Amino acid sequence: MDDTISHYLASLTPNSPEWAEQLELVAEENNIPIMDKTSMHFVQVLLQIHQPKRILEVGTAIGYSALRMEENAHQASIVTIEKDETRYNDAIENISKLNKNDCIKVIHGDALQEMIQLKENHEKFDTVFIDAAKGQYGRFLELADSMVKNGGLIITDNVLFRGFVATPEETPKRFRSMVKKLRDYNEKLMNHSHYQTSILPIGDGVAISYKKEEGN
Repeated sequence: MDDTISHYLASLTPNSPEWAEQLELVAEENNIPIMDKTSMHFVQVLLQIHQPKRILEVGTAIGYSALRMEENAHQASIVTIEKDETRYNDAIENISKLNKNDCIKVIHGDALQEMIQLKENHEKFDTVFIDAAKGQYGRFLELADSMVKNGGLIITDNVLFRGFVATPEETPKRFRSMVKKLRDYNEKLMNHSHYQTSILPIGDGVAISYKKEEGN
């Protein structure tokens, strides 16, 4: 997206609460990828409308997005998965500081393995938020599809990855494989018989996929 438009949208986005601003600063100082504020605000509004009871997040990082989602989905229980031990511990600490342990459960482990376990346990969710290893998005989708309820949402961040997904010929060599996988993922989402999907050019690109009700 044009930088002018991005800056304009950012100027309209409500200020984060103090605790969230602190986490945003920590993420910036330590080069920890978290969802940008404009995209996060959009997800919050979407959850306010959708009112999910259970949310699965794939990729916790320091707990920022799980905590921001909880702001607008107080009725929801959130399960979030993080592989990195340091970030897992940071997330636990940040969630504890805000007394959200009862509604946010952090699982330490490989996202694919943990999702397989959740699937085998017949876990169901109203919303699945995917924001982890981008090269695995296709596999995450396959597993999420078996767990998200009809009428539920799959939200995927970073689907445009710095704009390279739209202009693959400009992609640096080190990102080409990932960008190809993201392009394949986006095409799969847009053509998936179970979903209606829209991709929004905000932040790093956000895909919203609505799982159709049976018979629709």
